[in-house]
Amino acid sequence: MQTSQSFQVDDFLAGFIGGGCSVVVGHPLDTVKTRLQAGSGYRSCLHCVLTIYRKETVMGFFKGMSFPLASITFCNSVIFGFFSNTQRLISRYRYGDGRRPGNMADLAAASMLTGLMSVSIAAPIDLVKIRLQMQTVLAENLHLAGNVPTGSNIPMRSIAVPTQSLYRGPLHCISSILQTEGLQGLYRGAGAMVLRDVPGYMLYFIPYTVFCDLLRPDGTPDLHPGSVMLAGGLAGSISWVTATPADVVKSRLQADAHRQRKYKGIIHCILSSYRTEGAQVFFRGWTVNAVRGFPMSGTMFLMYELSLQFFRSL
Repeated sequence: MQTSQSFQVDDFLAGFIGGGCSVVVGHPLDTVKTRLQAGSGYRSCLHCVLTIYRKETVMGFFKGMSFPLASITFCNSVIFGFFSNTQRLISRYRYGDGRRPGNMADLAAASMLTGLMSVSIAAPIDLVKIRLQMQTVLAENLHLAGNVPTGSNIPMRSIAVPTQSLYRGPLHCISSILQTEGLQGLYRGAGAMVLRDVPGYMLYFIPYTVFCDLLRPDGTPDLHPGSVMLAGGLAGSISWVTATPADVVKSRLQADAHRQRKYKGIIHCILSSYRTEGAQVFFRGWTVNAVRGFPMSGTMFLMYELSLQFFRSL
């Protein structure tokens, strides 16, 4: 598996396995998070959960999961592989030995470079995932916009809303975006994603490393699986909670479909959201992010470390 002292393929394979497991664990709460941030009419997290269940049954929580299951596993493979190999490259450049652990500055540099790189592949994936998660809401909005006269006082609940989806699947979603918004449409919200992921990955990998050091008994090279999951879960919660304001802006820009475009860009989205909903809007979904971040990231790091041990034992 190892091709050189600095570059190792097994990090990519372990990231792929960990990413797939984390998607299955975290997707239901990710759907709730997206609806809270990009949608409207939800009074609380519980109200959002109940609304999805009543309107769409349990399957509503797994809407759009096939695409992230295939794509985010690949994305996590690249992210973890890039991060680990970048760490070794920095250590080799600075200390002459890629196996030497770097300091916090080295770790921060590798994390931020990983966050910047991730946007190039994760932005289209995230956009399609959010459009699929939000398509029931988008379909309702488009139907109401086309059937309710301007200035009408007709109650919304009295209007029959079709249950069909806007998109037949991930490929149809991508095709529709390309036809209506062009290639740049797939990267809508990428600027907000940079603001989220560059500091977000720094607050993901650094806390994980710190917690692992705190939980590792003296003289023990390997952590207990429970400690790995605890360290990864805490790191995930910290990262997602602090990234929530940028994540709200990103989700709104990505859910902002071409035929009902509300936001011109990041600044306009921030100002418009603040004027209409106040500062609290930027912390919408932070509870879900904290709860979701723990099992999702804990599973990610646990499966990554276990897979890495397996591949390196071959």
